[in-house]
Amino acid sequence: MQMNMIELIQKKKRGLEMTPTEIDWLVAGVTDGSLPDYQLSAWLMAVCFNGMTDAETLELTMAMARSGDIVDLSDLPGVKGDKHSTGGVGDKTTLIVAPVCAACGVTMAKMSGRGLGHTGGTVDKLEAIPGFTTSLDAGRFFEVVEKTGLCVVGQSGNLTPADKKLYALRDVTATVESLPLIASSIMSKKLAAGADCIVLDVKTGSGAFMKTTEDAIALARAMVDIGNGAGRTCAALVTDMERPLGLGIGNSLEVCEAVEVLRGGGPEDLREVSIALASALLRLAARREPGSFPSGVEESEAAVKKAISSGAAFDRLREMVRAQGGDDGALTDTSKLPRARSVYTVVSPSDGYIYSMDTERVGMASVLLGAGRLTQNDRIDHSTGIVLARKTGDSVSKGEVIAWLHTSDEDRAKRVETEFLKALTILRERPEDRPLLFGIVE
Repeated sequence: MQMNMIELIQKKKRGLEMTPTEIDWLVAGVTDGSLPDYQLSAWLMAVCFNGMTDAETLELTMAMARSGDIVDLSDLPGVKGDKHSTGGVGDKTTLIVAPVCAACGVTMAKMSGRGLGHTGGTVDKLEAIPGFTTSLDAGRFFEVVEKTGLCVVGQSGNLTPADKKLYALRDVTATVESLPLIASSIMSKKLAAGADCIVLDVKTGSGAFMKTTEDAIALARAMVDIGNGAGRTCAALVTDMERPLGLGIGNSLEVCEAVEVLRGGGPEDLREVSIALASALLRLAARREPGSFPSGVEESEAAVKKAISSGAAFDRLREMVRAQGGDDGALTDTSKLPRARSVYTVVSPSDGYIYSMDTERVGMASVLLGAGRLTQNDRIDHSTGIVLARKTGDSVSKGEVIAWLHTSDEDRAKRVETEFLKALTILRERPEDRPLLFGIVE
């Protein structure tokens, strides 16, 4: 049957369900460039207004995953795991979860992204380690995984080209905020990356893409359904991003903090979320290979904590860093990591409690210091960022230190201080406690 894009636009405009054949044809047209942007934009807007069924969303995801390279991890031993975050501020959990799970026997062959806007990227953080490279060819990637059980590289090659094109169109047509389009975009990349088990960290709050808990849970449900429908084993944790995770924000600073957790210390909130994600991934692995991994909550958390307390997880991170050309001595002596030329102190303007933090604005303050990028071509300074002395719920006194801005330019730091303070609301009353984990979707 001859396909017609106008008919498909009409179909979605009326809220009707597209067939798998129609979706495959559309994605093929996106990939080869035969469908014009104006027609695709109209279709995206129709989807935004009328949504997609679960079957449509799964087929769109699968078609976008098939539009480019599919990473075949079948030659690697054991259960292959992956972890994805929807993005936040101070979120360095991959640097903890990946080596922990590798130490517990899950094969972690992972592709990660760079930061853009107020959210940081795992690749940028790892590149703060002297000599570390996230650009490996396929042969070297598999060698590192086989040697250490763990490898984290940047996304490369021809992975999900249809998603890249549709995402670029969504960005300029006000169609980003569509649940099926968000879910299919994220999961197409995860499916193409080849893992058996995928744990998703769906953030909610002022520093997250999904600002409300209800929206975050809906996104988590949609992504887990896609993953399970595609034959993978998936779960999602809905976690808090109403405040930054941990205290350090910025690449080198976040590597230091991840190392602290792997060595048994670190901020309690970062430790708690990391343990929850790692133990969830172990339970997913147990479903794929019963008897090889702990299947209960208490048992999986105990295994994760043992991997940390024994030093096994930290050793795995060091092995991966060495295998990828990095100086693993910078992990045992973090003074070897990039350090800012100066540290600017920010003090509280009044007495009271930090009632709230606009976490997205805090993240942007870090970007303005040089720790992130506003466009894909911006260069970042791995040494810069923010270390928080106080967070939401903490009491403060006028003149008390609430943060340190790590900077290469004190004049810039003075300007950023103004932006940082605008992100804080200080009141006489203490805010209600907010949970770190809102729920698990399986």
